[in-house]
Amino acid sequence: MSWRRRLALPRLPPGDLLRDPSYLRLWTSILTSSFGNQVMMLALPLTAAVLLQASPTQMGLLTAIELTPFLLFSLPSGVWLDRVRKLPVYVVGELMVALAAASVPLAWWLGWLSMGWLYVVGFLVGLVHTVSGSAAQIVLTQVVARERLVEAHAKNALASSGAEVAGPGLAGALIKAFGAPLALLLNALLLVASAAILKGIRVHERRDARPAGMAHFWRDLVAGLRFCAGTRLLVTLAVLMGVWQMCHYAALTVQILFATRTLGMSEQAVGLSYMGMGVGTIVGSVWGRRVSHRIGPGPCLVVGYAVVGAGWLLAAAAPVGAWGVAAFALMMAAFSTGAVFIFINFLALRQAVTPQPLLGRMTSTMRWLTLLAAAPGALLGGWLGEHVGLRAALAFAGGVSVLLVLVAWRLPLIRQLKSLPEPERESDWIGAEAATGFLPEREDRNER
Repeated sequence: MSWRRRLALPRLPPGDLLRDPSYLRLWTSILTSSFGNQVMMLALPLTAAVLLQASPTQMGLLTAIELTPFLLFSLPSGVWLDRVRKLPVYVVGELMVALAAASVPLAWWLGWLSMGWLYVVGFLVGLVHTVSGSAAQIVLTQVVARERLVEAHAKNALASSGAEVAGPGLAGALIKAFGAPLALLLNALLLVASAAILKGIRVHERRDARPAGMAHFWRDLVAGLRFCAGTRLLVTLAVLMGVWQMCHYAALTVQILFATRTLGMSEQAVGLSYMGMGVGTIVGSVWGRRVSHRIGPGPCLVVGYAVVGAGWLLAAAAPVGAWGVAAFALMMAAFSTGAVFIFINFLALRQAVTPQPLLGRMTSTMRWLTLLAAAPGALLGGWLGEHVGLRAALAFAGGVSVLLVLVAWRLPLIRQLKSLPEPERESDWIGAEAATGFLPEREDRNER
């Protein structure tokens, strides 16, 4: 009996979110899909950079094309999501990305693989993430109470961290053994498994009955825009995150090229360096919630910007050789640590302030606003990498991030934000709907 006790896993404390069967399944799905995403994160750009010898401008174009669906479809998808069940949308999205990933090795085997094919795959993946990604964020609010959203986002990041520690090394080994295109088959299989885990999760969903006409569709869309534009916190977060996303995608566009061409790293070495992201995510997941609780979600957000920016500046100054490889791995760790600090607070803040009937439109509108500058950032990063130098793109991302920290800290709304806000009054939202000429149809309408 004693050996069983010694081998037994530590028990979860009472009230831990992982004791909730629905959240446990959601967390397991996130863990599974995260392993697949680690493969795609390496295999797709390596296919372009190494197999197809893409230029920095082409890499920037590939990243920009992945972002285009967010700009085109994010706003209307939010209105649609507020009318439908979110969990099925999430499940179908996982399956569609699996199909897109599987198409790359098929095209390679048939001799059709080209940058044009990758552009199409990138657009499809971006389109799915536009809709399914928003649905996934809302599903979390249907499983977890609002007051525990920071904790839930931190645990989700911890689930991703396990994949980020082991995933890049596994992906690098697969790419070295079988080639980048074939490694994407593993991504497809893991996403199918993730979808299977998601099916059947019990969620608490509230949907209002709404007319299906396009006139009401556009009125709903305008109401969502008015809510975001009329909520000072959401406007501030959208501007700050928009600037940060510009920096992020400028650096993301060139980092694989910087590793392989400037630092001379092999595909497997790049994969091993990406394990630094896993270490950083673990650090961010363990300490992010504690730091947020200690100093508040607003200041914790600013700390995240500072950590990520410092990592980009470090890489921009990295020498060629072993120290350069170490600096690249440290940049990846700094990015994931800072990104966890950023997103567990950013997501929790915007979800906490939004009434439930507006979550779909708020999520899609905020994703649209924050990614407006991402595609230009990717194109700018590619242009800087090709015409000035790959280091210049990383230095640009790091330098602007430092300026962002200074600006954000001077904003009292962010600096003094010590706890999650209460949601806006739903009656104010109904007034916004009425201002567009539409009052939601609900069972208690006659009681008002």
